[in-house]
Amino acid sequence: MRIANRQGRAILVRDGDAAHLEAADIETATAGRFSSDPAHAFERWDELAAWFTESGSAVAGWEPIEASHLGPPSPSPRQIFAIGVNYSAHADETGIAVPEHPMVFTKFASALTGPETQVSLPTETVDWEIELVVVIGRQGANIPADAAWDHIAGLTVGQDISERTLQMAGKFPQFSLAKSYPGFAPTGPVVVSLDEFDDLNAIPLRATVNGRVVQEGSTAQLIFGIPTLIERISAVCTLYPGDLIFTGTPDGVGMGRTPPVYLKPGDELVSEVPGVGILRQTFEKN
Repeated sequence: MRIANRQGRAILVRDGDAAHLEAADIETATAGRFSSDPAHAFERWDELAAWFTESGSAVAGWEPIEASHLGPPSPSPRQIFAIGVNYSAHADETGIAVPEHPMVFTKFASALTGPETQVSLPTETVDWEIELVVVIGRQGANIPADAAWDHIAGLTVGQDISERTLQMAGKFPQFSLAKSYPGFAPTGPVVVSLDEFDDLNAIPLRATVNGRVVQEGSTAQLIFGIPTLIERISAVCTLYPGDLIFTGTPDGVGMGRTPPVYLKPGDELVSEVPGVGILRQTFEKN
């Protein structure tokens, strides 16, 4: 099952022809059983998934959609967690020691956007970080790793766009603030349920800037896998439906290059997870 947020309404999504997606309104398709509010889809995820398994093949009223009309698939998460330095090669390129425990920070909800956006650059040191994003579908605390997948609605694509000067300023780094400028948390285009993936432990990621590959990796390279992240975070914070976890970025970020390379006005950043979809950000001077 694939769901998305079209202009504030929850939709089912399927492939149309080779270049397009098609959508069906969830409230209409279920005769009002499920709300049009995208956030409600995660609050009733188990029920929605059961309905889709039983009746999804009979849904009518599919129509083409444009990615530019989509908002963040989970538009109002109570919490947005992010994990720093969760790939060894990324640790190496940034000169940070491989952590013994997950490095957890937050991205503030005001940074959240949909899959196709234009982002203002606040400085000349803004960087890219493609990430696989977990969307929670079942509330839980103290979740053991072996039950973690049961609490996940699905997966989506995210960009942890980062302003490096502020991030590294001062004695204590400002990860959360530097990664939460407007538009710095694009997500989407859809949330894909776990049954759609061949291997949940090896999901590929790829990012390009102006058509040039800058990042390419797989979640098989994560230092702390998704079940471990769920276990560690939920030991402190109750996880709620719709919450997001940005799981970390592979190597290839701009600050890790010699000399460093950062995003400029006119650049196009494309982030892709096969089977989930594409984010497309263009950048302008603030």
